[in-house]
Amino acid sequence: MEFTQIKETCLYVADIKASRTFYEGILNLPVISEVQGRHVFFRCGSSVLLCFLAEVTRQEQNLPPHYAHGKLHIALEVPQDQYEAVKAQLVHSGVAITHEQSWKGALKSFYFEDPDGHVLEIVPPGIWE
Repeated sequence: MEFTQIKETCLYVADIKASRTFYEGILNLPVISEVQGRHVFFRCGSSVLLCFLAEVTRQEQNLPPHYAHGKLHIALEVPQDQYEAVKAQLVHSGVAITHEQSWKGALKSFYFEDPDGHVLEIVPPGIWE
């Protein structure tokens, strides 16, 4: 088997409106689908970020039930020359940076949380290369 990418990533949230406000309003991810009381989906580059209400998808009848609880983690990649500007924009929007990590090759990433406490990370290209 040869996979080309992870096409979608899923977070489970408590409040669809708060998630939409954060991911669309602060992170500028375009909404591609929303079903009130169930989910909101965002475009992120060539991937999709799915935000589901966990208790709704836990009771899923048409698809396999799925849900999770706790602090989930995703990393979003930005061009190296935009790293500091993205960090400054988040801080300006009232988002607290919880940690900045130095990696090999003089690369850095930083962490912050969404309204549900999920841990988001901003990384430059090269982190996994």
